[in-house]
Amino acid sequence: MNITPFHDNETARAQRNLTTTQKRTNSNTKEGVLVNNFIKDAGTDTCVNLDNTVDMLIISDRAKLPQKLDEDKLPQEKSLLPISAAALGVMGVFAGVTAFISHNTKVATNMAKNMVKEKWLPTLTRNISINDETSQAIFQMVTNPNKKTIIAGIGVLSLTATAFMGKTFFDGFKEIWVKKREADIQKNLQEKLIDVETQSFSGKIQIIRNTLSDKAKELNKYITEEDEPILPNFGKSTQIAFMGKPAAKQETAAKKNNPIAYFLLGAATVGGIIGLSYLSLKNLSRSKGHLKDYLEFTEDIISKVVKNSTEETRKQDSENLAFLFQSIDASPETVKRLMQGIKWEKPEAVEEFISSTISKIQTSAVKVNSHIGGDGTPKPAFSSFVDDYRAFLYNWLLDTDNAQFRQLFFGMTGAAAISYGGKLAGDAIKEVQVKKINAQTELDLQKRLVSTELRNFKSKKDAAIQPLMDEFYKQVQNGKPKEQLKTMADNILFEVKNGPPFVYS
Repeated sequence: MNITPFHDNETARAQRNLTTTQKRTNSNTKEGVLVNNFIKDAGTDTCVNLDNTVDMLIISDRAKLPQKLDEDKLPQEKSLLPISAAALGVMGVFAGVTAFISHNTKVATNMAKNMVKEKWLPTLTRNISINDETSQAIFQMVTNPNKKTIIAGIGVLSLTATAFMGKTFFDGFKEIWVKKREADIQKNLQEKLIDVETQSFSGKIQIIRNTLSDKAKELNKYITEEDEPILPNFGKSTQIAFMGKPAAKQETAAKKNNPIAYFLLGAATVGGIIGLSYLSLKNLSRSKGHLKDYLEFTEDIISKVVKNSTEETRKQDSENLAFLFQSIDASPETVKRLMQGIKWEKPEAVEEFISSTISKIQTSAVKVNSHIGGDGTPKPAFSSFVDDYRAFLYNWLLDTDNAQFRQLFFGMTGAAAISYGGKLAGDAIKEVQVKKINAQTELDLQKRLVSTELRNFKSKKDAAIQPLMDEFYKQVQNGKPKEQLKTMADNILFEVKNGPPFVYS
């Protein structure tokens, strides 16, 4: 694995506000410190025997690996199961799609064979809507080439190119201005972060000095010629307390689940389900009542129209009656019942109306209006709905004698240019202000993180030194000579000063 000086979180956090050059310089400095202190200087003393090395490195005679080391290990072959499941799932979905296509083909052919005209969906006209003015101008030049359409099309294309180049220029100008302001903001942030980083650096140095002073006094008591003091019992709770965390009191018995609470929760859930079901049924009953009232009201209107209809009003009445029958989705029996007694001269006209009305009610889909979707022929149909300032130039060039066309062009084009320019300026100012506020927020965050970083540093330093102190006290209890204890104490203090976590300038 490629180890770099940026594996710890606090270093990575400090790196995010540096420029590329600062990051490279910082990396080279840290790598040089590591190489000089832990690679080049290693093994220079060739006269140290193994016992002295054990004392110098504070090596315990029995040290266990952490229990977390072997957790969460899965057999290698299980990692292939998600890949296999994904492959089979994709192929299963594809097989389902093909089965749907096959079934749909069967359904369509059966409807065609049985001639179910009322349920058959209508054919579609493919509508091509040209909503871009450039495309519309090109379409007109291709389909209707003449002097006016060609001049108008060239004018639109020229205005399009001019607007594009102007937009490109102003967009670039905005980006350059924002970038320059961003560089100034970053420079000011780096200047202000010097004090923050100085506080963090000096705080870490002060923590190391304080720890060196405390450990030197504590270790010195066991390597002098005075009577040795009574050693405390350095167990797990003592180690946790030493690291600045109070030992948590372990609970010996688990809390018992209260069955009454579960019963009440279940009863409330069942009651809620029953209540909501009753409310749903009541709402449905109300809907049925409202629908019944509406049906009776509409049938009464139909009866009045049928009673008063004559041959003279047949055309208008037939349209109204067809609309009313379809609005209530009347059944064939209802249509025939309500149409009895109508005063039309020709009985075949009544039968034709009844038949056509029932057919319309039972038909699943109808054709779209020809003015919107064409006549249903499965061929392309073209339309144009343009909302573009260039359309006013096109209209003006088609009829240059129309003064209102000219005024519309200049007014709409000017409004579009002012709107875009204002939006561009507003976006540029907004971006710069956001970057300023973000830089100030980052500075405030870094100031607040100084205390957190110092506590983090002290906690890690204590965690690194405490096992060495425990081993030192263990050797004191085993009666190790003071000369060897002196070697261990020296190396503990060396570890406090130079060991991880490291402090860099």
